[in-house]
Amino acid sequence: MSKLILSEATKIMDVIDEYPFLTDVLVELDPILRRFKNPILRKTVGRRATLTDVSDMINRDLNEVISFFSKKIKEATSTKVELNVGSERISGWEDEHTRKREMLKALVLELHAGGELQTLKARFKEIIGDIEATDIASMEQELIDSGELTVEQITLLCDLHVGIFEDTLAENKKPQTIPGHPIHTYMAENSEAKKIIAKLRENPSPELIKELAKIEIHYTRLENQLFPMLEKKDFAGPSQVMWAKHDETRQLFRKGEEVDLEELTSQVEDMTFKEETILFPTSLELLTTLDWQTVKHGEEEIGFAWVTPGDEWKPLTPDIIHQTPTPDITADALDLNTGKLTLEQIDLMLTHLPIEISYINTQDEVLYYSGAKERIFPRSPGVIGRKVQKCHPPKSLEKVIQIIEAFRSGRKDQAEFWITMEGKFLHIRYFAVRDDNGEYQGTIEVMQDVTSIRALEGERRLVNWED
Repeated sequence: MSKLILSEATKIMDVIDEYPFLTDVLVELDPILRRFKNPILRKTVGRRATLTDVSDMINRDLNEVISFFSKKIKEATSTKVELNVGSERISGWEDEHTRKREMLKALVLELHAGGELQTLKARFKEIIGDIEATDIASMEQELIDSGELTVEQITLLCDLHVGIFEDTLAENKKPQTIPGHPIHTYMAENSEAKKIIAKLRENPSPELIKELAKIEIHYTRLENQLFPMLEKKDFAGPSQVMWAKHDETRQLFRKGEEVDLEELTSQVEDMTFKEETILFPTSLELLTTLDWQTVKHGEEEIGFAWVTPGDEWKPLTPDIIHQTPTPDITADALDLNTGKLTLEQIDLMLTHLPIEISYINTQDEVLYYSGAKERIFPRSPGVIGRKVQKCHPPKSLEKVIQIIEAFRSGRKDQAEFWITMEGKFLHIRYFAVRDDNGEYQGTIEVMQDVTSIRALEGERRLVNWED
């Protein structure tokens, strides 16, 4: 006769694996437990959940739960069952947040496997209850890090992910900060976007669509200022997903008057919801005051949609006070291959060239971009030190990687593209940088608006200052 010891620490899947018939009788204890027939739930939550967790899940006394298992096993088998229940409850998870994230992962994986949204929403309310926005963001990051889902897969169904949790998220308090803080600015822009959407639905017009399109400035600041800081906290997955959704919205705006107005407005509304209930609370939890200072620095270079940031937020923290002062840059000229220039002269020269230049090193980190007054594509100091792969939307990432790898391997030294955007003809070139030994040292990106050059005809041999 076999022997089984049941305790508060016994894993439910250990028992079910040994006695498979239990999956058919668990509903007698509580209908919720029929979920353990689901292979995804068994693989994720089931492998961690103890009988203590089961009692919490169905809100039943632990001794009652253990007695139920003992009774059913004795009735169906010749196993000798002993109960060894102590006074301490033992969960399969380190803490409540970890437990919730594991259960969230099970729900999302089931959704990706074809689970029905309304059923999953009902299950969420049954077994999880309230949830923090940071748990959702952490769950997505863990799914990406583990390789269980790709960024593209999460992007494809991220609206449905939020759909599972939207009722609870909507009840969560939205982040409140003071004027001048980046989150306050983002929230103010979202508020203006909602007002424009209301006007559009009441009285559609091309002018209002064009006005709403200014939300793209808001997205660009997120991508260039906030997302890099989250990446430094090893939290890149959710922001990559949101960037992909930004690009979907941009494509809708490109349709102009031909756009499906309901699709467009719903897309913008969904993004504001995700920002205010997931992205912003998570960012406020992860980033320090000094991090927010970095996010704020450079926002002006990109600009703002509809609002002017306040100036009430003036943080003063020990981190800021005790930062190592930046050493003064001397004005001494630097010896170059064909002359000498000071750092100031080099900076002025690069800034005044009629092209935009950026440089990445051998580690694919952005070290520099020229600060031209008029930019083809928005850039801000947030990109400095950032991996170049993170500076491009997901849809163009593969192309960027191909170019860099071709340069690094020595197969190619140059790549070029030309596109038409908003009436401008743009020439974009990439050059491999190599030292005297031919070793790869980085890549230069050069962009130029060549619309006027392309339109030149004939000759001009004299200066004409009237043009």
